[in-house]
Amino acid sequence: MTPPRRLNGSESKGALRVDFCEVYPCGRGLAPDTPTQPSIEGIPAMAIYHLSAKPISRGAGRSATGAAAYRAGDYIHDERTGLDFDYTHKSGVLHAELILPGGGSADRAGFWNALEHHHKRQDAVLAREVEIALPAELAPEQRQQLAVDFARELADRYGVAADVALHAPRLISDAELERNPGQHHETDRELGRHNGNWHAHILLSACHVTHQGELGRKAVELDPIHCQRHRIANLAERERTRWADLANRALEQSGHAPQLDPRSHAERGFAHEPTQHLGPAAAGYERRTGQPSRKRLDHDQNAEETRQIAEELSHLDDEWQQVNRALRYAQGHAVEGPMAEIDRAEIERGLTAAAAQYHDWQQQQALKEQVEAQYRQWRAEQDRLQRQEQERQRLEQQSQHEADRQRQQAEQERLQALQDALERQRQAEQRQQAQEQRQERQRGYDLEM
Repeated sequence: MTPPRRLNGSESKGALRVDFCEVYPCGRGLAPDTPTQPSIEGIPAMAIYHLSAKPISRGAGRSATGAAAYRAGDYIHDERTGLDFDYTHKSGVLHAELILPGGGSADRAGFWNALEHHHKRQDAVLAREVEIALPAELAPEQRQQLAVDFARELADRYGVAADVALHAPRLISDAELERNPGQHHETDRELGRHNGNWHAHILLSACHVTHQGELGRKAVELDPIHCQRHRIANLAERERTRWADLANRALEQSGHAPQLDPRSHAERGFAHEPTQHLGPAAAGYERRTGQPSRKRLDHDQNAEETRQIAEELSHLDDEWQQVNRALRYAQGHAVEGPMAEIDRAEIERGLTAAAAQYHDWQQQQALKEQVEAQYRQWRAEQDRLQRQEQERQRLEQQSQHEADRQRQQAEQERLQALQDALERQRQAEQRQQAQEQRQERQRGYDLEM
C-alpha cells in the first residue's frame, strides 16, 4: 500500500503513547539524535525539556526482561521464553538501579522474570517507560541524583517498581561529523565528541508492587486509555510539571538559572513547529549517509504547510476585518445617490470574495483531513505488519531455542547410553575376571587333593 503524503504537522500519537519534547537551540540535554540550529528568532537559548512515556507491550513482540537488560546494560535470562538478553558489553550505561516503593530494592533479573510470569495475556502491557533528558549543566553525580530522586518519587506515588538507568550521550566520530557537519556536537575530556544527549530511562512496572517486591493488580493510573475514558490527565501530562520543577531546582542549587518550561510551543505562543524526535532508524540513516531522512523531510514539509495554513487564516481574518469596517462605515455614513450604490456594490463584492475564499479553505481542510485519515490507515497497517513480523521472529527464535534444547537433550541421552553401555561392559569384564579367578583357585585345590 503506497503511503499518502502527510499534509500537516500534528500526527496523532494515539492513546498508547504521549510524547512531550521541546527542543531549544543551545544544544543542552537534547532529545535523542536531535539536531539544532544556531538560533530561533524570539526564543532565548536555554536547557532542553524532554519527557516521554510509552508502553512495553508483549503484543508488539517486546518483553520486560529484554527492555530492562538493554537499559541497564545487564544480563537477564528470560525464564518464560528461554531467551538470553546479554547487554553486559553495552557502553554508555552510567548508572542503573531498581527501586521499589518505600525504598525497597530487588534483584533485576528475578523481579522482571516474576513480572513476566505474573502477566498471562499474549498482548499484555508489561511496563511503562518514561524517558527524560538530563541537564548537561549539572555534574555527573547531580544528574544521577536527580534521575534517581524522580524515579523514587514515581515508585512511591504510583506504588510500582522503577528501574532507572542513566545513559551517556552518543559519541560522534570524525567520519560521521564529516558526512553531516551541521549536526550538533559537544566535546569534553572524558567522553570526547558527543551529541550532548544526557538522558535517563525509567522502566515502571505496569502492576502495583509492595516494598517487598510482591506483585499486585494493574496500575490503571498509568494506562492512558483508562485516563482518557475517565477524562483525567495521563502519566506524561501529570509528570511534566513535576519533572520541570525537580530539574529547575537542581539547576538552581548548582548555580544555574532555572530554564526548563514544560509547556508546549503552542501554550507559550510560539509560531514555529517543535522539533520532532527522529528515532533510531532515521537518525542512523542520517549518520551513515549525511542526507536528511524521509521522516525529517516529512516533518519539515508538514511544518511548512501548517505555517501556510496559518498565513491563509490570518489573511482571511484581515479581509473579514476590512469588510466589517467598510460595512460599519457605510451604516454610519448613509449616502444618497450613485456613491451609495458604489459603496454597497464594493461591500458586496468584498463579502462574496471573502466567502468564496473561506469556502475554498474549508474544502482544502476537508481534503487534508481525508489524506490524514488515509495516512493513519497506512500507518496502522504498517504497525500491524511490523508486529506480525516481530511475532514471527519471536516464534522463530523460540522454535530454534526449543530445537537446540531437544538436540542437547538427545546428545545428553546418547552420551548417557554410551556411558551405561561402557559401565555394563566393565561390570561384565569384572564378573568374567572374578569367575576365572575362582576357576583358577578351584584347579589349585584339585591339584592339592
